[in-house]
Amino acid sequence: MKVLGIIPARYASTRFPGKPLVDIGGKSMIQRVYEQAKKCDALADVFVATDDNRIFDHVLAFGGKAVMTSDAHPSGTDRCAEVARLHPEYDVVINIQGDEPFIDPEQINKVAGCFTEPGTQLATLIKKINTTAELYNLSTPKVIINTSHEAIYFSRSPIPHVRGQEPQNWLYHNTYYKHIGIYGYKSDVLQQITQLPLSSLEKAESLEQLRWIENGYRIKVAETDMESHAVDVPEDLEKLRY
Repeated sequence: MKVLGIIPARYASTRFPGKPLVDIGGKSMIQRVYEQAKKCDALADVFVATDDNRIFDHVLAFGGKAVMTSDAHPSGTDRCAEVARLHPEYDVVINIQGDEPFIDPEQINKVAGCFTEPGTQLATLIKKINTTAELYNLSTPKVIINTSHEAIYFSRSPIPHVRGQEPQNWLYHNTYYKHIGIYGYKSDVLQQITQLPLSSLEKAESLEQLRWIENGYRIKVAETDMESHAVDVPEDLEKLRY
């Protein structure tokens, strides 16, 4: 099995323009993500997929590999699909978030490891929720899984509802998981899901993975106990330690 890591990187972020090129302790964010991804034993190679010449040139300058892609892609998944079409020799593609400069390589390896099981179509990570604040944070997608370690549903709301208990006590009566936003795709499945129309659940929750579930695709999940630290706005840089 040959696995390709792809890091989608846009310059025109609404909340943080130029985010991939921001300096973090002497290196750009995209360089830090790239270097962490290159440490993964499971990946045969890593590419940055971008629609901006500044990011493309910067990646080449630090010795990385980059591919110029369309500026019309609505998501990182679509950007990954374009790169994957150029490299049909890969069986699996891992979509690595470009705004997590200190992502642990083991998290990427865990997603790739899901594809050693026959029949895995898609894969992602989950982590147990330990605080009520996180459970009720609408920016944190929650996920329910089945006994086969596949995602049943994702929601910004806390799910499931614990009947007969006050919401502040739900964590004491059920195990809750949050979604860690790294995806793996079988190469053929990646091309299929990017041709699907927007679904009603996806529109409601603004979560693209619901489109895949609505159309019958199965998402394998691996559990991690490592926290991810994404940089969504400039203020998030203050939370990093480097």
